Amino acid sequence: MSEKINIEVVYALPGEQTLLKQQVAPGTRVTEAIQASGILQKYPEIDLSVNKLGIFGKLTKADVVLRDKDRIEIYRPLIADPKEVRRKRAEEGKVMKKGGGEA
Repeated sequence: MSEKINIEVVYALPGEQTLLKQQVAPGTRVTEAIQASGILQKYPEIDLSVNKLGIFGKLTKADVVLRDKDRIEIYRPLIADPKEVRRKRAEEGKVMKKGGGEA
């Protein structure tokens, strides 16, 4: 079967985004497509055992079989936990309200 499916592999940094279009054989899995794309050579900091992966914004596993027109997204680890940031911001807001009323 010589038919190929079209996919994209995407990786974004704060200052740049890389989008690689490629054709792969039906039955290709997410990690196989990432390795074939060459993106791991361009960005050696990507570690498939650490970085989360997604297809069109939904988390996916590395062994999922791709479908035509899938876009694989490689996510960077978060620098700060969003829940922790919100908690700290809420605490600071309470402190400011208490301190501002007595001045």
